[in-house]
Amino acid sequence: MVRLIAADMDGTLLDENSLLPKETFELIEALRDRGVLFCASSGRRYETLRWLFEPVADRIDYVASLGTQVYADGQLLDREVFSTRAVLRLFRTCQEFDCFHLVLYDRTHTFLLDDQSSYVRELDKDLPNAERVFDPPAPDVSIIKAAICYDRPHEIMDMVYVLERELGDVFSFMPSGNTWIDVTPRGISKATGLEALLGYYGIDRADVVAFGDSMNDYAMLRYVGHPYVMGNARYAVKQIAEKVVGTNVEHAVQKEMRRILEELG
Repeated sequence: MVRLIAADMDGTLLDENSLLPKETFELIEALRDRGVLFCASSGRRYETLRWLFEPVADRIDYVASLGTQVYADGQLLDREVFSTRAVLRLFRTCQEFDCFHLVLYDRTHTFLLDDQSSYVRELDKDLPNAERVFDPPAPDVSIIKAAICYDRPHEIMDMVYVLERELGDVFSFMPSGNTWIDVTPRGISKATGLEALLGYYGIDRADVVAFGDSMNDYAMLRYVGHPYVMGNARYAVKQIAEKVVGTNVEHAVQKEMRRILEELG
């Protein structure tokens, strides 16, 4: 029996305009009334996710910032902060490659670690009021998320390999789309965040359906009992799917949520 649904956002739950179809809120409420919880599992930060889910923000759970922020029942369950030394190593490594443009995040602020207009145009809705800086933030700033914009999309996998070789002892690196590389502390992922959430509720991972499309969803999809992968997903992610559904443009996740609801009777 399905007890929890976890869904990625961009390329999965959100439509082609990066918006939540209105039916999503109705489905979340109806499933919750039948005992099925919903978790937003995303690279976006907690505050951004709450804004997106405003009508049901207090009725769902969150694995945010790729697993560094976990919220259950409206309370912070787990948080992982990048070490100051690790951030400095990441910054110095990115400086060695003119194709890397580093972005660091604390809970509410965003720091662009250079003055490159080439990637400012790529900034998404999780980068409000971004501040351009030329040195890493002070040690008293708690960094919870990092990403690297890479302006040579056809070589992105080569550069993920380079980053793993340089910094793989402290970070994990995953391509996200064609121009971004997600950075997480080693051993932290959407899967570890979901594991903490399931432990809180006493839910077996065999009773979880997860939806995703990107490499930063891979660990989560491997972890759950029912990995549902988007039709627009990366090839490697599709290989581990229990089921390949339609695309985010087709509102495929919402269709599957409705099917699950109907099967509950």
